[in-house]
Amino acid sequence: MKNIAFVINPISGTRAKTRIPKLVKELLDKEQFSPTVVFTEYAGHATQLAQQFAQEGYYAVVAVGGDGTINEVANGVRDTDTAMGIVPNGSGNGFARHLGISTRLNRAIEMLNRSEVISADYGFVNERPFFSTCGIGFDALVAHQFATGNSRGFKTYLQNIIKDLFQYQPETYHLVGEGIDQTVTAFLITFANAGQWGYDAYIAPKASIQDGLMDIAIVSKFPMYAAPGLALSLFTKNIDEDLYVNTIRTKEVTLIREKEGPMHIDGDPVMMPKELHLRIVTDGIKLLVEKRF
Repeated sequence: MKNIAFVINPISGTRAKTRIPKLVKELLDKEQFSPTVVFTEYAGHATQLAQQFAQEGYYAVVAVGGDGTINEVANGVRDTDTAMGIVPNGSGNGFARHLGISTRLNRAIEMLNRSEVISADYGFVNERPFFSTCGIGFDALVAHQFATGNSRGFKTYLQNIIKDLFQYQPETYHLVGEGIDQTVTAFLITFANAGQWGYDAYIAPKASIQDGLMDIAIVSKFPMYAAPGLALSLFTKNIDEDLYVNTIRTKEVTLIREKEGPMHIDGDPVMMPKELHLRIVTDGIKLLVEKRF
């Protein structure tokens, strides 16, 4: 019998969370798992709970929430033998989608019954961990608008993009690393461990969480007539082939910008200094995914 904990963020995303304990009781295979269900009470609480369960030798801690909740739980179990599972219950659910986990609650819980453990990479930006993507520029602005808005969901996400698209001014950045020394004027730069932001929008369609590398997607300044094509290519998984997009693959990089400013880390907006150091930790976290065979 494997001990498994469900850490639920009661305020993430768009759906009510009260029925999740009932679904766990109904759908989880009790011959495999002995479940514990807890709710978070404040920011950072999911990390504390996950650390506690890992110290107690739990087989897995399941993050029930959006990418922010996943970041907290993952931060609690990274570099331990405790795996992280995901029941996506946020808005974009980018990391769960990358892993092929259903965004339907019942299917995500049922998947745990036929799951296996894999080792995966994660990253640091100035010693703050990220597990899916982090970024600066326009997507950081959108993340801030989305997080501070009164409503969630794909419609709100699109409204924020359209509202800010015509006003945003690209900034200049300097990137330095092994074989990298370039100055770019960019609309946005995303550092991708996993491939997408959420809503199946793939900013780095070839990114892998098991290759020991991050994909740096640099979207250069572009004319407004190119915006619809760029937007469409996010959802057709070929934005990396666009004229205005350059992708660099590396294990470690330093970015220097003109001043401190916003950044998103796994979708959550934060203020960060002008110099950012990013690196990948290989095989640093264990994840529950659906068995392939």
